[in-house]
Amino acid sequence: MSSAGAGPLCFLRSKVNAAVYQDVLEHFMLPAADQLYGDADFIFQQDLAPAHSTKATSTWFKDHGIPVLNWPANSPDLNPIENLWGIVKRKMRYARPNNAEELKATIRATWALITPEQCHRLIDSVPRCIAA
Repeated sequence: MSSAGAGPLCFLRSKVNAAVYQDVLEHFMLPAADQLYGDADFIFQQDLAPAHSTKATSTWFKDHGIPVLNWPANSPDLNPIENLWGIVKRKMRYARPNNAEELKATIRATWALITPEQCHRLIDSVPRCIAA
């Protein structure tokens, strides 16, 4: 997600290790960044999950010229994507999918309702959250 919109979803069938994460970055994040930012610069935000903090992942970002926000260990979770997932969960509160495919369809439909304005408000709230 960015202040310009939510971008595409990616459903994974395996645990996320560095190789899986880099594959997601390559095939989902890069096209989404191109769509959301065009030629504009951006800083990528991630937490310190093991797949995010490997040397190979750091090298991937450097090789692609993407700056990554320095994220301190044991910091509060201020990533606005967590708030976006909260919005999605609230919108899905009364959904009752019967299987994994129905769940994915419900998530996709709900995700499609996220507006660029909602994303922009979430990004704009970060400085206030940090101050608080």
